[in-house]
Amino acid sequence: MTLFLLVVIRAGKRPNSQERAVDKGAAPEESIAQAQQTIVDSFQCLGNWMARYEYLIDLGRSLPDFPEKWRTEANRLHGCQAQVWMVSELRDYKLFFQARSDSAIVTGLLALLMQVYSGRLPQEILSHPPDFLRAIELEQHLSPNRANGLFHMMERIRLEAQGALDAEAAKAKP
Repeated sequence: MTLFLLVVIRAGKRPNSQERAVDKGAAPEESIAQAQQTIVDSFQCLGNWMARYEYLIDLGRSLPDFPEKWRTEANRLHGCQAQVWMVSELRDYKLFFQARSDSAIVTGLLALLMQVYSGRLPQEILSHPPDFLRAIELEQHLSPNRANGLFHMMERIRLEAQGALDAEAAKAKP
């Protein structure tokens, strides 16, 4: 599916929601490094930043439904200008994330992070920083408030991964 995404972008079209792979709770088929490179390739094919922002918004629309019952204070990320909620679940030693924002662009940023980090082992998450953000020069094109929010989103993902590792270590102790 990712290869198809790149072919569609290179052909000059933005993919629609049926043409995109969306995390429906299944573990990803590509490595974190491959997922990051796919994002870099996609953004490079888009050219200007207006097209990239539109693509981010489309990515956000492709996220699975985020039930209203999850939009609680406990699931809210603080430090973001927009309202952002994130939940995680540990299944088969892998962390699965779902997230949403009241901002279309921020929801697109969340979609990028979910593409890279959802369905991964906690140790994988902790050992792979979001290098793709620098490679696509995203932080340079975000307002300071959005860049700060992106930092807090990534920090929450790392904290969830560390918490999962700590819980496993506690179980292993006699």
